Amino acid sequence: MQNPTKQAQILPTTGTIDTPIGPLTFEGGYPTSESVAKLYDQLDFQRAVQTYLWAIPLVSFACWQEAQETVFGQEDGDLVLITSFRDRLGVLTCNATTPYLMGFLNLQRTGPLVIDYPKGMTAGGILDFWQRPITDLGLTGPDQGAGGKYLVIAPGQEVPQGAEGYRVVHSPTNNLFHALRVLATDPQEAEALSASYQAYSYADRENPRKTRIIPAADKPWSGWPANVLEYWRLLAKMLNEEPVHERDRMMVAMLKSLGIEKGKPFQPDARQQKILEQGAIVGEAMARSLTYAKRQPEAYTWPGTNWANMIQLEANQETEHYTALDERTAWFYEAVTLSAGMTTKTPGMGQQYMSTKKDKVGNWLQGGNHYTLNVPPNVPVKQFWAMTLYDTETRCFIDNPHEIAGLDSRMDLITNADGSVDLYFGPTAPTGKEKNWIPTVPGRGWFALFRFYAPTEPYFDRTWSLPDIEKII
Repeated sequence: MQNPTKQAQILPTTGTIDTPIGPLTFEGGYPTSESVAKLYDQLDFQRAVQTYLWAIPLVSFACWQEAQETVFGQEDGDLVLITSFRDRLGVLTCNATTPYLMGFLNLQRTGPLVIDYPKGMTAGGILDFWQRPITDLGLTGPDQGAGGKYLVIAPGQEVPQGAEGYRVVHSPTNNLFHALRVLATDPQEAEALSASYQAYSYADRENPRKTRIIPAADKPWSGWPANVLEYWRLLAKMLNEEPVHERDRMMVAMLKSLGIEKGKPFQPDARQQKILEQGAIVGEAMARSLTYAKRQPEAYTWPGTNWANMIQLEANQETEHYTALDERTAWFYEAVTLSAGMTTKTPGMGQQYMSTKKDKVGNWLQGGNHYTLNVPPNVPVKQFWAMTLYDTETRCFIDNPHEIAGLDSRMDLITNADGSVDLYFGPTAPTGKEKNWIPTVPGRGWFALFRFYAPTEPYFDRTWSLPDIEKII
């Protein structure tokens, strides 16, 4: 029996309709076989794009972990020491001066893990594999520089008997990132503090394996998947190693039709492989748009300029009503790790990151051009400021024979009479201004990151600002 009330129809009962994915044909209300195939392909393609964006922080860490294990021979509890320009070419938007001591581990392999943290001038931390901070260590952590033993517990693990005296930390993921930064300026003290850091299985506490500090030694490596299918292989690997959190269940459901399912090997058929490849290409292009052309008006801190605050989310990646998906995608596509110190709004604490991808007239920054930036006097920082350039495609240092990636206020820069500093960017140095120059490479785009270390009130109340980068020739 027909419904006597005629409803407005979007799709034809019989016939063809043009849509953004091409024509769709119906017969008696049913989509034809050809249209069904097209719709399923489009459904899975859209799911591939969206899950690509969702998984960026997880896959980024998974790729980095695999590189440290295969390139540097890092085992659970070890730290890799990254110091030189060449060492840093694999790290997304790292700074140009601070030595890094960083490692990855898997709590299902180690069982409950002890981190015996040294007393002294250090800052460290533990992040889960969605790059959310679990706890700080050292001066900014619960020990406040006094050191002590932390006991890290994975999902499903019990706190062992006899664990009194440990600071117990529960991790929402099995895989972890842990890092140490030595703040002591005396080289011998710094070396002693680094050597004192120990991470080992609680079960081996009576005779623990010694944590190794492994120099990166200029070995070439990359912290980003080498090809599109590698991205999905790493995601499938992580899905099998990690619990599925409630907030992610719908996204994990989208992966099933793409050949990625918890508890099963990653073996996409030819159709799925093609869709995954296409989804990764479009997904990364969307990630670049979210990163390099932010559409949140609040990101542009100084009205009338192209400088944007790189971090548009809190350390836990949540807002009152939703997970900060676009903001998370933008940050973790061009960077790694996030902490409370990087998001604090307290003057004189932490860091702030401003980035620009365009010059004063709104054109993308290109490596074959010459540019200048006037850094006004009295930069609002208690510690120092730093300017670093990165390659648009790799999001790492611009690989150049001069091995120069950045400049900072602690260097012997040429200063103007009013206290301002003119910086220069281009494939060749301006005569007499070599101290203030950062090289670029023709044919490759680049972007700039200006770091404020311990920013003061004029940064937050916007009474101080950076002008745009200007093209010279």
